[in-house]
Amino acid sequence: MTRLFALILAGLLTATALPTRAAESPSSGMSTIVEGQVLRGRFVQERFLKGFQAPLKSEGRFLLAPGRGLVWRAETPFAVTTVMSPAGLLQEVRGAETMRLPAGRLPFMSKLYTMLGGALTGDWKALESAFAVTREGDAKAWRLILTPLKAEDPTTPIREIRVKGGRFVEEVEVVKPDGDRDRLIFLDQSLSTEPPAGEDAQSLSAAGRL
Repeated sequence: MTRLFALILAGLLTATALPTRAAESPSSGMSTIVEGQVLRGRFVQERFLKGFQAPLKSEGRFLLAPGRGLVWRAETPFAVTTVMSPAGLLQEVRGAETMRLPAGRLPFMSKLYTMLGGALTGDWKALESAFAVTREGDAKAWRLILTPLKAEDPTTPIREIRVKGGRFVEEVEVVKPDGDRDRLIFLDQSLSTEPPAGEDAQSLSAAGRL
């Protein structure tokens, strides 16, 4: 799952400048999350790897709380929870902690976190420093193609990122230099002021103490 983040989020979540005027941006119809709001939804991830005839597939749910972090819970085929916060990254497998990385030990983490939050919430300015952006469509149905400004930059191991959406980001495909790719499909997304509770609240608190 961390590879996912280092992918989509390394990519999806790392791009470049979109125009500041809403009329120029096909993604201007997106809902923007502000502090105090929470984005919840489900995801399907398909990983296409060389040597495999069929994609490796996982499904689960996510929660994004601006200023606090992202909770990414894969439910099938294995239960894996990854939590990203400004403080770092925490991962659990079947309830047992398997990874704890403070942001200071993972410089790319803060960049990844910022971009992921931006990509999922419509704040594309966070992506402007790393990618060139091609825009198509309108506010109701838009498509972005992101290509790294520095193709040899080891902190952005991505050849291309393709993003589609409407009110929310609906699909992200991250293509790596070797041709492997990840596709993320986001479903049942909702935006509310209901704060994280239960496991999600505990996970965010734990990640905030890294």
